[in-house]
Amino acid sequence: MPVYLDHAATTPMRPDAIAAYAEAMGVVGNPSSIHSQGQQAKRMLEEARETVAATLGCDPIEVVFTSGGTEAINLAIKGLYWQRNTGARRPRILAPGGEHHATIDTIDWLQNAEGAQADWLPLDADGRIRLDAARDALAARADETALLTVLSVNNEVGTIQPVEELGALAAAAGVPAHIDAVAAYGHLPIDFSSLGVAALSVSAHKIGGPVGIGALVLSRSASVVPLVHGGGQQRQVRSGTQDVAAAVSFAVAARAAAAELAEESARLTALRDRLIHGVQAAVPEARLSGPDPESGERVASNAHFTFPGAQGDSLLFLLDLAGVSVSTGSACQAGIPEPSHVLLAMGRSEDDARSALRFTIGRTTTDADVDALLAALPSAYAQASRAGLATRASRLA
Repeated sequence: MPVYLDHAATTPMRPDAIAAYAEAMGVVGNPSSIHSQGQQAKRMLEEARETVAATLGCDPIEVVFTSGGTEAINLAIKGLYWQRNTGARRPRILAPGGEHHATIDTIDWLQNAEGAQADWLPLDADGRIRLDAARDALAARADETALLTVLSVNNEVGTIQPVEELGALAAAAGVPAHIDAVAAYGHLPIDFSSLGVAALSVSAHKIGGPVGIGALVLSRSASVVPLVHGGGQQRQVRSGTQDVAAAVSFAVAARAAAAELAEESARLTALRDRLIHGVQAAVPEARLSGPDPESGERVASNAHFTFPGAQGDSLLFLLDLAGVSVSTGSACQAGIPEPSHVLLAMGRSEDDARSALRFTIGRTTTDADVDALLAALPSAYAQASRAGLATRASRLA
């Protein structure tokens, strides 16, 4: 059986979520219809919304179902930007370096199409957002700032960010904040009501739900300009017939992930530490990226390394041939290997950024999976090192 160590890209659907999806797909009725079958579908949809809301510490009305994390992030950033620039000129967007490409590319689009001004905040060597820089940036030009957007957990190196402090800083400056919690959901407790932010994004397939559904948690007090216009089914924020079956399946996965969060976090922490120590013993040259595991600032599912003198994608392919699936970083770049923009934002060299591998574990990961990686890694590294690092232009150049 192949070994799967890329749970941050997507994690296997839970059997009960699959069963709930299949059963709900047999229910006929548009939840916007007023006849009894439509109202049955609406009841199922709203019960799912209530369940998801309970796992996020928000009110059900604040949950806006989307097609996934990318749409939720786009809706938050573009929607807040457009709303804040209605009747005023607030071109500035604050975001740390090393964000997910759903954020980076959205901000790039707003710069090119709308004249937005990106202000990229620095990271420290472990990928932590520098709170002093965020505080200074918010204080300097708050009246020109449309929003602050920030990852809760860095999806590549696993750094847990100080979102509570950042939310408080933004609120004090009168700037709405958006939290990308896609990589945190199912691994860390989330209490939207205590964060004091405008919006928060999550995705179902990261917690064992289906691909194709996520959610934007939008505060009752926040307002966004919608991306999609039509029937206004969800608070006039997102139009379109809602996917009842996907929402029901999402809710089943969310309930299960919340119920097992503490126990699974402890199990994954022990497994992650075993993987980290094993990699360091098997390949002494390997360098761990991100916070020390003992710091409590690394998510339990993530181990990220650079392998000096070896190309990350070469290592990936060699491990794949050995039956072990890993990643060089985010899976959202159309399968095109690029130097890690996260490592570059952390001040690492381009050679480091090309030599990265991310191992992410999840609900189905076992000790045997870690053993299989550790058995295959030394020979893969030796072979990749002989090939060396390729020098090629990248889109980051």
